[in-house]
Amino acid sequence: VEIKSVNVGIAGHHIKSLQHRGVLIRENADVEITDHEIDKLKQDMYKICMTPGEEIIDVIPQEYIVDDEPGIRQPKGMLGSKLEANYHVIIGQTSAAKNIVKCIERAGLVMENMILEPIASAAAVLGDDEKEAGVAIVDIGGGTTDIAVFYDSIIYHTAVIPFGGNVITEDIRQGCSIIKKHAEEIKVKFGSAVASENRDDEVVSIPGIRGREPKEISFKNLASIIQARLEEIFDLVNHEIQKVNSQHKLIAGIVLTGGGAMMKHIRQLAEFKTGLEVRLGYPNEYLSNETSEELASPMYSTGIGLVMEGIAKYEIDKKKGENPQS
Repeated sequence: VEIKSVNVGIAGHHIKSLQHRGVLIRENADVEITDHEIDKLKQDMYKICMTPGEEIIDVIPQEYIVDDEPGIRQPKGMLGSKLEANYHVIIGQTSAAKNIVKCIERAGLVMENMILEPIASAAAVLGDDEKEAGVAIVDIGGGTTDIAVFYDSIIYHTAVIPFGGNVITEDIRQGCSIIKKHAEEIKVKFGSAVASENRDDEVVSIPGIRGREPKEISFKNLASIIQARLEEIFDLVNHEIQKVNSQHKLIAGIVLTGGGAMMKHIRQLAEFKTGLEVRLGYPNEYLSNETSEELASPMYSTGIGLVMEGIAKYEIDKKKGENPQS
């Protein structure tokens, strides 16, 4: 397949989010609200005054209010003199966004949209009933852990924690005094999130550097290093979830996805640290039966979500009669 344009995921500790309300006073209250007015209200959000060096990456509508009547999901076709909307505004560093665009352009591609990674992951692994009941998606990637909280089918909160799988590898490298390549290998093959689940007499032998004696590392010691860092990550996740969970209970609990979610016993640790029900999120329910088994891994949730977001936008552009990018 020849690819011309792409959807790009963005994450990083510089990402933050805020809630904002937009208001549009209509010229004629007896005319139905149109898509054009809804789009105008959303575009006005991009004009919010930002701190120098920051820019708005995405604006997501939460709910619309027509003539002070709240809780409207789709105001198109309604009558009213005042249209308002609550938006979830995602902000990031201009330099980080520019670097991504530059990278895409150098690869000879065109960037269609920049999408926050946890929102893409949510599209791939969350069900509509979970979003309605209240759920937090926690995507443990290499560089960051991304969080998105949904309640009543509305996105309430997004956050990015600057710790991920790479930090755990670095901890193992330093704690066991081995090279990074070996640290990553033993983490993936023998790592566990709960030290007490491992026996003392189970060990892995790491070849020594340049003829030196091989090192023996116990599974329990390895799991202790991993558990310490994951507990820190889940404490930060819990802090973000509490910002929403105090007002709205998350009945569906947490959905863990991303490469880090494949760690053994991670579900038990997450449930213990957060006190919420936890399941692993696989993106396979949206994949056809012919797709290779490998792609059904939590590791590919963000990538599959980005493709789904791209298809959804393509369909919307098609309906509006615009010329969508193929």
